[in-house]
Amino acid sequence: MKKKFRFQGGAFLLFLLFAGLFFLLMARIITIQATGKVEGQELAARAAAKYSQEEVLTAERGKILDRNGEVIAEDTLTYKLVAVLDESVTTNPEQPNHVIDAEETAAYLSEQLGTPKEELVSILENGMEKDRYQVEFGAAGREISHTQMLEMKEKDLPGLLFVKDLKRLYPNGVFASHLIGFAMKEEFEDGQVKTKGKMGLESIHDDILTGKNGKMEFDTDKWGYLLPNSQEAVTPAIDGSNLQLTLDRTLQNFLEDAMSSVQEEYNPARMIAVIADPDTGEILGMSQRPTFNPNTREGLSDNWLNESIELTIEPGSPMKVFTLAAAVEEGKWDPNAYYDSGTYTLLDRTIGDHNSGRGWGSITFLEGFQRSSNVSMGYLLERLGADNFMNYIDAFGFGEKTGIDLPNEAAGKILDQYPINKLTTSYGQGSTVTPIQMIQAATALAGDGTMMKPYIIDQIKNPDTGDVTLKSEPEEAGTPISAETAKKVREIMASTVTSEVGSAQGFALQDYSVAGKTGTAQVPGEDGRYMTGTNNYLFSFLGMAPADDPELLIYIGVQQPQLPADEYGSVPVSKIFTSVMENGLKYLNIAPENSIEAKTVEIEDYKGLPMEETVSQLKAKGLNPVIAGDNSQISDQYPTAGEKLVAGENIILRTGGTTAIPDFTGWSKRELLAFQALSGLPLEIAGQGFAMTQSVAEGAVPEKGESVIIELQPPEVFYPEQSLNAEEPQQQPDTEPAATESQEAAEPATEQTTEPTTEEPTTEPTEPTTEEPTEQPVNNENE
Repeated sequence: MKKKFRFQGGAFLLFLLFAGLFFLLMARIITIQATGKVEGQELAARAAAKYSQEEVLTAERGKILDRNGEVIAEDTLTYKLVAVLDESVTTNPEQPNHVIDAEETAAYLSEQLGTPKEELVSILENGMEKDRYQVEFGAAGREISHTQMLEMKEKDLPGLLFVKDLKRLYPNGVFASHLIGFAMKEEFEDGQVKTKGKMGLESIHDDILTGKNGKMEFDTDKWGYLLPNSQEAVTPAIDGSNLQLTLDRTLQNFLEDAMSSVQEEYNPARMIAVIADPDTGEILGMSQRPTFNPNTREGLSDNWLNESIELTIEPGSPMKVFTLAAAVEEGKWDPNAYYDSGTYTLLDRTIGDHNSGRGWGSITFLEGFQRSSNVSMGYLLERLGADNFMNYIDAFGFGEKTGIDLPNEAAGKILDQYPINKLTTSYGQGSTVTPIQMIQAATALAGDGTMMKPYIIDQIKNPDTGDVTLKSEPEEAGTPISAETAKKVREIMASTVTSEVGSAQGFALQDYSVAGKTGTAQVPGEDGRYMTGTNNYLFSFLGMAPADDPELLIYIGVQQPQLPADEYGSVPVSKIFTSVMENGLKYLNIAPENSIEAKTVEIEDYKGLPMEETVSQLKAKGLNPVIAGDNSQISDQYPTAGEKLVAGENIILRTGGTTAIPDFTGWSKRELLAFQALSGLPLEIAGQGFAMTQSVAEGAVPEKGESVIIELQPPEVFYPEQSLNAEEPQQQPDTEPAATESQEAAEPATEQTTEPTTEEPTTEPTEPTTEEPTEQPVNNENE
């Protein structure tokens, strides 16, 4: 019997429904496969976000180095403290991996971090209430040292983790701090923490020093494990460029030590000092007081000025050397001509010598300069011509910025509106200059007439690629005088140190001649008028040595030192100058002048010559050959061919093979570094100055991997008898004829020789960079 077909409407509707859903699903799958998007979002990107991990590769901030590559500032490893709060990280309750007791943890961390316990408890409890995985402790929890980290780990408090981080380190502590500045961690609005330069070179060159972080990307499963065969994508970090300065770390340390000693003994209101190479204009040292430690910012005040560049001062008597130079250049200087010292009248104004206008009777111009007579400058200005003199002031660069590679340089203010302004400028009163201008102008005296532009940046170099993006070279700033004039002026300046009536007798050195000029400039008070009193002066010295061919040029200013009753203002200045200059010249291996006439030997090229024969020849010439190696043929040498050595000095000869340790006693750091380079031995040099002790005895051969530790001591320790003798000339002479300008400037001024005027300006001390002068009467106490 044939079955009758019966249409099932319900089943057909279900079929259509499921068929429709199937086709919709298939269409959606095909669409997703074709476009790779769901609701406008990339599926690949969502998967990558879920399973891809990224690790930041931190870039190192560039180093700041001295001229020899010694580190002044660098990044160093520190740790950041993190407290884990999530209970899920603990798998064994007996060994918890998260913070259990907020009170106990905060109490311990309060001792270690120096943060109030209540503040730490609040951070931990707030994190727990908000179910945070972990919390940090701000600035207090960063920059933790390795030693402190190990100590905190020993406490074994649960939940504390230490994450590696970088901190800016200044290994020399107080060291040209207002020049170098400092950098510190700074948290930005997006939560990122970066090291940012806040002051000095760290701030000026922040973009150059700051590197660019890299990253490493890799795929993981949902539990965070690295997926097999996954590819890592690495974007390397780009470290910041290194900033290499012209500063010499050893000379700078000599300067810092001397200034700290004077600061402790005399507590002056301000000190400024600059060391320069007069042949190139390179700044070898720069410091000031008060100062601070960039590691801790201890001592940092509201004064962030680099005063050698940004402070304007009345120069005082050091300005007389430029008046003298102008007169010599113009043929107007007659050292044996006489004039009447004491007072000098220009129109309706009278100035006086610094001994209250008493003067020294009728004396020669040479003696007047040696005594630092203001009146001698007046008569010299008559011969020279005031307008002609002002042309030389311009030629020496006063009143204009030097263009040193530092920002915010002040220009100073040279006053020439009235005749009295030009007169007082000739001996350093009224007009203002900067210490760096004094240095630049003095390079013309030290460098045979050629004035060199000062600079502080030697080069900027990428440490990864070796590319040098900036390389500075010496640059002439003018030729205000001839070589003959410069030599003559140095001779006259040297006489202020050697003459029985010289004002700079206390600046004499044991082994080198000095050319220089002292200064005792008046200091304006808060009311704009010159301050009075024995201590209220800026005592200064502009000096160079050796006098016949200067290797170092130094300006020092000490303002308002607290002097004992039996001392004068030149004493603290001389303590800085004599220490730094004597030690500095010995560090630079400048032969003492009492041995200059000794026979010198010009070094030849000894490479390839037989060792024994060459050693015999060198000993016959009075040199001390030091052999690095045990072969019979010379392969390298120090110094190189063409240089000259004085009898008794070392010449290092490399022969190859095994090197035995010589007696390093008395070697300079430069000689030690040369021996290290030639021999390849691992020398660890500690300290500055000259070698005092060594860890491996003379004649021994260091074992493989063994370092030879050599301790250096400064010259005053290595040569204590010379240091003691060097201090003797600082004693002031007792006789009235030999009184120094500092002695006489300390005496009260008389009203008889000083006529009041409203044309004599001075600078406002509370605004160091302000160049608008206030009106003051002429005062004859200025040297």
